[in-house]
Amino acid sequence: ALIAAGAFIKIPIPVVPFTLQYLFTMMAGILLGGKLGFCAVGAYVALGLLGLPIFAQGGGIAYVFQPSFAAGAYITGEIANQSEKPGYGRLLAANFAGLAIVYLFGMAYYYWMSNFYLGTPIGLWPLFLYCFILAVPGDIALCILGAILGKRLIPLLNGKGRVTYEQT
Repeated sequence: ALIAAGAFIKIPIPVVPFTLQYLFTMMAGILLGGKLGFCAVGAYVALGLLGLPIFAQGGGIAYVFQPSFAAGAYITGEIANQSEKPGYGRLLAANFAGLAIVYLFGMAYYYWMSNFYLGTPIGLWPLFLYCFILAVPGDIALCILGAILGKRLIPLLNGKGRVTYEQT
């Protein structure tokens, strides 16, 4: 539910749309762990693919070819939950690793769609400029915010500092 809400919380900036969707997919990995975070984001994607308008630009089966945040949530959760009580450094590293996965899939998807589907070729430098340089500052801020939130929320979920399968 938070991921869907985050898709519609838009911060108006020029050129690149910015939503809080990534923050909540990252938090799914941090708070639920890699496997359950992946499942939570996967359920969100499945609901959107079924036609519920929960993505930033609607919903429907056409989104099946767009990269999801599920792999990023998995990586974030796996790295963050390697420690009983992860510190800010581990959480931030986990968030940046998940962000790298999201950007890797996103840039590959955009390159493929532009060059092979839409027939409007894009070079590597414009791809890097539009899909990374212009977009990443907001996501870096979300990674920092996610580490701060994770550090505060993990102890609230249980006494050990992380969610385990037995507790869910």
